[in-house]
Amino acid sequence: MKFTASIVLALLATTCEGFAPSHVRQPTFSVATSSSLASSRFDGNSREPNEQDIAVMDEMISKMAEAKPYDLPNAVKRAFRVCSSPRFFIRIAERADMAKGDVEKDKFAALATNLAATLEAVVSTTEDQLDDRAKEVEGVVKAASEPDSGEFLVPLTTERIEAMRDSLTKVQPSRLDETFLTTVDSWIAKSHQDGMDGMVGILQKLLQQYAGMQVSRARAALQAEALGTPSSDLFEHLLAVDADVWDAEIQKGVNEEVKSTTLVNEIQRTMETVILGLENGSMAQRIQAEYLKELVTRVETFQGSGN
Repeated sequence: MKFTASIVLALLATTCEGFAPSHVRQPTFSVATSSSLASSRFDGNSREPNEQDIAVMDEMISKMAEAKPYDLPNAVKRAFRVCSSPRFFIRIAERADMAKGDVEKDKFAALATNLAATLEAVVSTTEDQLDDRAKEVEGVVKAASEPDSGEFLVPLTTERIEAMRDSLTKVQPSRLDETFLTTVDSWIAKSHQDGMDGMVGILQKLLQQYAGMQVSRARAALQAEALGTPSSDLFEHLLAVDADVWDAEIQKGVNEEVKSTTLVNEIQRTMETVILGLENGSMAQRIQAEYLKELVTRVETFQGSGN
């Protein structure tokens, strides 16, 4: 499949206009390959929240209810997608109904009022940031197009995948924030809506690369992982390669020196130290967690095949 970069990117850029809380959706990240796009969870925002979703919202609501009003903007920016959703406000109302006394009930009512005002202020700032981040997302996506023709050829060649990764590494780490992820998520939604499955795959690959790069950076920064061991080296290698070749790389990397169980333990240790250290409910946490969960599944599948 091929399609021209300039036309596609011009269409996607329009998704950054008129951003408001009513556009909120749950992240559509999936480590789906080009052959399994049909199973991607594009409609995840339409389902009812499960117990884990409600637990995350309750933790955020409890913290925000105790926070000072001037602390709310930062909290909202870190988990904008969750706390700006209608379901989040419904949960605040449910918590108010469950309150044991007037003081607690008034606390939740005040939170709803302060949160609504904070969202208005944050949205105006977010609109400017979305335009800014859209240029950076566009730069990474453009790297996936063929240099000579400017066309996207799907599935991407190894050279185009590496060009995307190289472009992403040049983006300042501080700019790979929730607004960056929001932009990618909105582009995925637009591409899915327009039937551009090839572009959906490219954007999902961008999120895969983002997740692998951020996890690797966090491991190095924390210095809490057993870096330098054979299992750690294999894990770092898997973080740096395309998810489509994980199965082959796991098969090559697991041997007498590196057991599959040791590799799974290495990944799970990182989930406990890196992922749990991210803002609860943030897109960064959700994307990186799902990425690592998929990697664990791949290793366990290999392990279950008798290796």
